[in-house]
Amino acid sequence: MKVIADLTVVPIGVGVSLSEYIVACEEVLNRPGLKTTLHPNGTAIEGEWDTVFSAIKECHEKVHGMVEPRIHTSI
Repeated sequence: MKVIADLTVVPIGVGVSLSEYIVACEEVLNRPGLKTTLHPNGTAIEGEWDTVFSAIKECHEKVHGMVEPRIHTSI
């Protein structure tokens, strides 16, 4: 089943620059089978259900692994 999801991952308490976190998520989302569109408030992701939601989980885990204890993820 094809889906389109809009993803926003915001680490809390890291200052105003989020570029390193955006790059980390974009590395995850640049996999075969996903079409992404970066926009001012997040990323639109298009693909198969399992592939999209697996990538969303991986993005959240990757940012969390960057030593950020609190993350707001909106889908």
